[in-house]
Order: sequence, then C-alpha cells, then structure tokens
Amino acid sequence: MGRLFGTDGVRGVANADLTAELALGLSVAAAHVLAVAGSVEGHRPTAVVGRDPRASGEFLEAAVVAGLASAGVDVLRVGVLPTPAVAYLTGALGADLGVMLSASHNAMPDNGIKFLARGGHKLADELEERIEAVYEQHRTGEPWDRPTGAGVGRVTDYDEGFEKYVAHLVGVLPNRIDGLKIVLDEAHGAASKVSPEAFTRAGAEVVTIGAAPDGLNINAGCGSTHLEQLKAAVVAHGADFGIAHDGDADRCLAVDGSGEEVDGDQILAVLALALREAGTLRGNTVVGTVMSNLGFKLAMEREGVELVQTGVGDRYVLESMKEHGYALGGEQSGHVIVLDHATTGDGTLTGLLLAARVAATGRSLAELAGVMERLPQVLINVPDVDKTRVHTSKDLASAVTEAERELGATGRVLLRPSGTEPLVRVMVEAADIEQARGVAERLADAVKSALG
Repeated sequence: MGRLFGTDGVRGVANADLTAELALGLSVAAAHVLAVAGSVEGHRPTAVVGRDPRASGEFLEAAVVAGLASAGVDVLRVGVLPTPAVAYLTGALGADLGVMLSASHNAMPDNGIKFLARGGHKLADELEERIEAVYEQHRTGEPWDRPTGAGVGRVTDYDEGFEKYVAHLVGVLPNRIDGLKIVLDEAHGAASKVSPEAFTRAGAEVVTIGAAPDGLNINAGCGSTHLEQLKAAVVAHGADFGIAHDGDADRCLAVDGSGEEVDGDQILAVLALALREAGTLRGNTVVGTVMSNLGFKLAMEREGVELVQTGVGDRYVLESMKEHGYALGGEQSGHVIVLDHATTGDGTLTGLLLAARVAATGRSLAELAGVMERLPQVLINVPDVDKTRVHTSKDLASAVTEAERELGATGRVLLRPSGTEPLVRVMVEAADIEQARGVAERLADAVKSALG
C-alpha cells in the first residue's frame, strides 16, 4: 500500500479515493495514536471536528465523527469553519486532537482529512506514519479494542466556535482598520461568514464576493487560485485593496487598489518589516521556502532581515519556525504563519494584519508591497507523469543542467513533484520574462518526455 498521507493530510477524489470507510478507519487509528493511547486514567479524550462546505464533507464528517466516537473520543462538531479555526479551537479548548475535512484549494470533487495534535499543531511525519500503521494493521484483520456502554464517545455541536474564533482574530490585531474599504473573495469556502465578520468588527467597510457556498461551487473560478474577479471588483468598487482566500482559508493573497496582485512573498515582506518595527520579529528572521521569489530574498537582504529557506510546504516552514523560535514564515502561495497568534497558516489573520499595517502607516498596499521587486517567475504544472522519478531521471537532470547554464547567475530552476496532486511543477526565474517562459516550456516538454 502506498503512503496515504501527502504534504497536507490525506487527499483524493471523495467517494472514490477518499471513501467513508477510509475516513472512519483513519479516524479510529488517529484516536488510538493521538488520544486514547496518550490519555491518563479517568480522562475522556476530546476531538474538535470541522469541515469546509464541500458536499462530500457532509458524509465524510459523519464517518469521522462515527470513527472517533466508536473509539471512545468525545466529539465537538464545529461545522463549517476554516482550517486555522479548527486548529485554534483544538488548542483553546484543550482537545486531544482536531480533524479538518477539506481539500483546500483543490477542485470540488476532491476532499481531504487533516489531523491536528494537541495544541492544534500539524502532525510530525512520525505520527502520520504511526496512524497509517495502526490503520493498516486493523484493516488487514486485527480487531479494534472497542469501548462499550458509557465508554463510547459523545457527540456535541459546538456552536460557540464561530464567535470564539472571530473574537480571537480581532483581539490580536495591533490596531483597528477603520476607514479602509476592502473586497473579500471567500472562494465560496470555509471563511465565507468568518472573514467578513472579523474584518467588519475590526472597522473595515467590507464588500464580499465568492461568499455563497452551496457545496458545489468551492474554488470555482474564484478565491486565491483565480484572482480575476477580485481584481475587477477592487477596481469597480474603488476599494483600498482586496483579499482572497482558498477553500479552507489557510491562505491569503491580496490585490492592491489598482488591481495588481500582491503575492505571499510580498505579504511576508510587508509583515516582516511590521513585526520588526514592533520588536516581535524574533531572531530578525523570516522563514520562506525554496520557491520564494529571488526578489524577496534580495529585499530582505537589503532591509537587514535574515531569510531561512525550507522545502516546499507550510509544514516545513512551521517546523523550522518552531525549532528555532521564529515568529514569521510562509509561502509565495499565501500560506503565512504568525506563530504568536496561530499554529498554522491563517488567511483571515494574515489579511487582517496586512490591513492593520496599511491603516497604521497610512501608506497604500501597493507602496508597502513595493519593498520588493518580484523577478519574473514562470510556473508550469505538468500533469499525468510519473512524479516519483523527477529526481532520478538522468535525461531530466541533463535538461535541468542545460537550463541552469543558460540562465547563469541571473535566474534559477526548480522541479518538484506536487505533494497533493499527480503533477510535476516546473519553476523558472529569470531577469527577463521571455527567457523564463522559454526555458520553462522546454523543461516542461523534457518532463513529459522523460516521465510520461
């Protein structure tokens, strides 16, 4: 059996790859690893369970809740809330584990299960491997140790989760954002109610788009992976700027007042300088990934801020931050982690902090984001190839070497398998966009040829 867990939980097409049976079995296994096995005598373990609005989340939530309760775990069902809300509530309520049902930015037919440890933290690889091992052991025949009578878990709807999370978001802001007009694109996702409420309470005049989830329209032509509607809305409404989330709202991208994109690297640059000014940028360091734009690295060097780069994936950013005590990290895609206020990327919090910086400085988002110049970067996703051979193919290695020779010191090449989809991502950076595009297209063809 191949490894179930990818870079962000277990994902697949709901009811095909990710079935109710798998969701139930994994939840029982997670209960044994994260809750029951570690509980003290007399302690009733508790789990917080949330989901995004996908239609498949309804039956998958039922399966997860059934699995946890059957393993003796009391369940607090918080309903449709962002991933960072489930993480926050897992910690704030002292729960033994959290479970979020979402496939984040993926299309509606997909779904995913993300387990969180005590405190609302993402699982280390070792814990995921243990959950898989326990699941596989019982899938192949060994019976579960099942509680009976009063030992089974009880299920409660925790409706207070929404208010508790919104109050947390507004409460951690360094200043109010009165006077700002902001367009919010909620991707018809998990933050469709939370985000507008938080921004409004913080003082902004809010215009919402993509905030009418029906279970089928999540991420469909909107949100952080499709900024066209947000760009148009910001200009049409004469807004100061716009914020876009993905389906589970752990990401935040922005659009300035003229409709230009402000990506995760630029947001990190703005927040790094804000935290440094406040004296909370620990180690005078920000954590990025190998996908961070070269322009971000140069800007941080110029501003005297250290940049630590990790592998791609917010979990690796988070691991580095926790290991060294850093306060800020994130990805170009808009996963931004502010560790003093969140245990994971939080798109609503990121947007609020960005708005707070605009309000505090009186400068436009475009002016603030201008601290860095984005070097041209071309990303091509190559589907339907054997992504497991991306680092072992000699033909591909030769093509990369040739591309790097052509770019010289003014650019770079990165090939990596997607952690959540059957893709190989080809990224090329260069001082000239046409050169970057030409090199990227040749490398994409080389990937198809070598791995197809």
